[in-house]
Amino acid sequence: MSATLERESVRRLDPLERLEALCDPGSVRPLRSRVVSPRLGARAVAGDGVLGATGCVNGRPIACYAEDGSFLGGSLGERHADTIVRVLQMAERARIPVVGFVESGGARMQEGTAALAGYGRIFRQTVGLTGVVPQISVVSGASAGGGAYSPALTDLIIMTEDAAMFLTGPGVVREALGEEIDAIELGGHRVHEHNGVCHLVEHDERAAASRVRDLLAYLPSAAGSSLPLLDPVGPEIPDPGLVVPDEPRRVYDVRDALRGIVDAGSQLELCPRWARNVVTTLGRIEGRPVGIVANQPHHLAGVLDAEGSEKAARFVSFCDSFGLPLIAVVDTPGFMPGSKQERAGVIRHGASLVRAFAAARVPKLTVVLRKSYGGAYITMNSRDLGADLVLAWPEAELGIMSARAAVGVVHRRRLTASDDVEGLRAQLADEYFDEHLRAESAAASGFVDELVEPGDTRERLASALWTLAGGSRGL
Repeated sequence: MSATLERESVRRLDPLERLEALCDPGSVRPLRSRVVSPRLGARAVAGDGVLGATGCVNGRPIACYAEDGSFLGGSLGERHADTIVRVLQMAERARIPVVGFVESGGARMQEGTAALAGYGRIFRQTVGLTGVVPQISVVSGASAGGGAYSPALTDLIIMTEDAAMFLTGPGVVREALGEEIDAIELGGHRVHEHNGVCHLVEHDERAAASRVRDLLAYLPSAAGSSLPLLDPVGPEIPDPGLVVPDEPRRVYDVRDALRGIVDAGSQLELCPRWARNVVTTLGRIEGRPVGIVANQPHHLAGVLDAEGSEKAARFVSFCDSFGLPLIAVVDTPGFMPGSKQERAGVIRHGASLVRAFAAARVPKLTVVLRKSYGGAYITMNSRDLGADLVLAWPEAELGIMSARAAVGVVHRRRLTASDDVEGLRAQLADEYFDEHLRAESAAASGFVDELVEPGDTRERLASALWTLAGGSRGL
């Protein structure tokens, strides 16, 4: 079956069905459901192509809206915009999350500048809510122009598999550039899950609504409000050290190691296909929500690069906005070198991650699994950058670079003059490792607060979170 036929086989939900799939049964209360556009005459319909509402998710109130792609392509007119702004204002007033189902062809041609002004009001209200209440968008159809910018301003974006987002549609692209491309190729989920625009992809609207409910279970209703806490659940594996190779250069999937740290079944990874050398995931430790930034040795050996730094910085700032404690799980050889990275702005993006960690005021914990070298040692939430607690496994290495690389720089002339280069290199590397890279040396100097056995990592992190929360189950 072709992708087109697969998309057509999925029955689209109407706006009310979308909101009912999202909210607790019987909790949807419509807003402005009878407004009509005076500019459309006989074509006007009640609601003007969008349904606003309040409702509850897991017993907590939210504000929400759903655009109707079957009415004038979901295009936004003045009354349509007023409804979305009203929902956003309700969220601001009540300090509750906002969820929007977005499916819009952009500004309504029949309303001209008034439609453009409507997007301006939505953008301004959305930006004003940034860091105040969680804002989540579900892109559930084709969304163009302002219909793409609007979700891009929110905290999290979920796309359905048949959705597409683009600033200019295939027709304009064809006219302007002579490029033949369809909507899915231009802005489908496979495009945006690889470029960081989209955080998660779900099969259809019901699955997306369920995923929104999962996300809200990690987030407070508003900045400064208590995090939603669940009963503690044990980890999926007893010891993260069981899945981490002793050899520093051997690859493994850090997500497997996290299974020994977080509550079983609580990992909810964001942007899993973008910048795969960095993992950003929500999770819980003893029922308490946390945000985890981890180097991923399974991809590019876990180096930091421009995209990975941008991904991590965005996630750190998001967690800080909504009070989620941060845990940096470190296993990295440093920053990616080379002209390609310099042209990609690795300095700027790396500095953004430094700024994000340094500015964050939530509890910040770090655990070094195997290695932490160079600028990445500082950037990944080091003690001097403001970490509240830095732990390291006993065999971890911390320093400017690996021992063999370091002696190649420090003792270059001596090695060049030696008759036994490899033997001398090994000897010097051992000496350098003992003096500069051992986790014990970093702990003795105070750069690491404590060495911890892999099997004790979760308990130490849980204890620190409890202490930093004031010895209570609330933050």
